[in-house]
Amino acid sequence: MGATKTDHFTTQQNDIAQMTKALGHPARVAIIEYLMKTQACICGDIVNVLPLAQPTVSQHLKELKSANLIKGNIEGNAICYCINETTIQKLKKYVDHLAQHFISKEADQK
Repeated sequence: MGATKTDHFTTQQNDIAQMTKALGHPARVAIIEYLMKTQACICGDIVNVLPLAQPTVSQHLKELKSANLIKGNIEGNAICYCINETTIQKLKKYVDHLAQHFISKEADQK
């Protein structure tokens, strides 16, 4: 992948980087939070609650979907979005691992 040399890193490292990059925008965090409340919705529902235009929301959804944080299922002429729980579990496991490292380090210092 060019200058970033992602092939020199593990699949997990690349996956975590992609997920956290996708979560690096407040609109995407707001979309994830909205999906947690609603379980599933279409783009228009998100447009109604965020101060963003429909094309902007669609771009943010595309980024979240590309990082596998959300899934989109076609329902009629719309796409219904929901959180990809499998990916969120991977992210949780990684963050738990980080937290445990620092908790252990803190306990060792006492």
